[in-house]
Amino acid sequence: MDKKVVLCIEDNSTNMLLVSRVVEAEGHTLVRAEDSQSAIHELEQAVPDIILLDVNLPGMNGLDLARQLRQEERYSTVPIIAITANVLVGDREKCLEAGCNDYMPKPIDIRKLRELMRMYMPET
Repeated sequence: MDKKVVLCIEDNSTNMLLVSRVVEAEGHTLVRAEDSQSAIHELEQAVPDIILLDVNLPGMNGLDLARQLRQEERYSTVPIIAITANVLVGDREKCLEAGCNDYMPKPIDIRKLRELMRMYMPET
């Protein structure tokens, strides 16, 4: 299996721990960021295979970060999965309009997370 790099941008330590366990169990490498600024720093180091993005981040929110990343050619094709507690009508559409490829509501469903990672990071 080809080892992939997953960037998780999440300010909640419990959610980050859950994501790290799933990513590592799938045999991938996890890069962590707690806010948009640290995410941009990590992205300058290397382009990940997928981004798991909390929508409600301190400072620049996740949707603004997604819009910014989609403007840069280097990140234009990296899959972005929005992870959010916002589950009202229209929230999914806001995520997709911001440039996210998909949407996953919180609390994080481990099976759904695995399914999305496999869908957007197929084995090569």
